[in-house]
Amino acid sequence: MAYDVYLGDCLLPVPPEKITTKINGGNKTVTLINEGEINILKKAGLTDIDFEVEIPQVKYPYAVYKDGFKDAGYFFDIFENLKNSLKPFRFIVCRRTPSGKKLINTNIKVSLEDYKITEAAKNGFDFGVQLKLKQYRDYGTKLINIQLASGKPSASIEPAREIDNAPVPASATSYTVKSGDCLCAIARQFYGNESKYVDIYNANKDVIGGNPGLIYPGQTLTIPAV
Repeated sequence: MAYDVYLGDCLLPVPPEKITTKINGGNKTVTLINEGEINILKKAGLTDIDFEVEIPQVKYPYAVYKDGFKDAGYFFDIFENLKNSLKPFRFIVCRRTPSGKKLINTNIKVSLEDYKITEAAKNGFDFGVQLKLKQYRDYGTKLINIQLASGKPSASIEPAREIDNAPVPASATSYTVKSGDCLCAIARQFYGNESKYVDIYNANKDVIGGNPGLIYPGQTLTIPAV
């Protein structure tokens, strides 16, 4: 099975051997007099994602890059920026079979909590990087306006304001497929929503053909306004 793993716009050159996803529970156990322990059910907590990835120092035939070979320093700069920017980003995993059939994908907004860089003799010139991500949930605030009229205060509440809105193309545009691209990642780049790959595929069936999981570098795709 083939994987394309993205941290924001960054395609990891070598997909992790294993990705661990932990959906944390929000339930709370309390003890009542004469009743003993009970479990108070609450909404699930934030999801934790852990994995280790190889960052090559030399070009290997199995490594994939969007715009040509990048050394380890390039990826270290990206990890540092993701950690220090104080902004969430998208963690995307595009899965497909060797024949190109699209499988279930992962698209979740996360923050980079921690990462650890390891050098080991068994890895030769290459680095191992262990990353810990945590799900990020958008939240909004309500603005309360208080006005004094005839000595009596009145209040109104404005609708919640979203903290983060994904940009959406105002009109159709074009995009040239690069090595390592998949439709879900392109949809995430333009719409902030991986599920919008269907709109891109429907607008480009004559270019892509019958399998949305198979696109090739150099193809020019129309990105519709939706």
